[in-house]
Amino acid sequence: MNQDALLTLIAETGYNIGYAAKKHLATFDIVEKVPGWIGFVSFAVGIYALIMPELDQKPIAAAFIVIGVASMFINFYSAEKDKYAKVGGELTGKFHELRVLYQTVKSQAPSADLTPFIAEHDRIQKEALSMGIPKQIFLADWYAHYKFFWQAQTGWMNEQLHFTLLRDKLPLSFTLFVIASILAALAWAIAKY
Repeated sequence: MNQDALLTLIAETGYNIGYAAKKHLATFDIVEKVPGWIGFVSFAVGIYALIMPELDQKPIAAAFIVIGVASMFINFYSAEKDKYAKVGGELTGKFHELRVLYQTVKSQAPSADLTPFIAEHDRIQKEALSMGIPKQIFLADWYAHYKFFWQAQTGWMNEQLHFTLLRDKLPLSFTLFVIASILAALAWAIAKY
């Protein structure tokens, strides 16, 4: 394996491990924060419904019942939330190890023996693969994309992988959701007028 191939392999593994870390941390964040926000918003709307008749309607009450049921599903993850934070932190550590390995390999002479670096990559990848939790909460993918591409330092991987907005930085399901929403809004507007 030559230096360029190893750098690309390290960047690909960095993407996989870094994204997995953010997905675990996204699940933790959702389980930790969303029920509190649901409670606060429900409470605030309930108070304002006392003085604003527009908020005292069946569709709004039904929407909050659905949101309340959704928060019950979030609570299924509560007992395990600390595991998600722990694994997310450990995977983040592996991600940083890969970044250091990438810079180390990049600084080597093109004719250098890469065998120890290949072994180091394999060790990091094997350790990371053994720690992930396969079950993640709904919308963790979308939030993980945000956490990974907009909060984390991914420039070193971008040198090899050349991330693009639509292909990489936005989840496909999010893009399809936005397109479907725009088409539905247009159809509604055309039908109404």
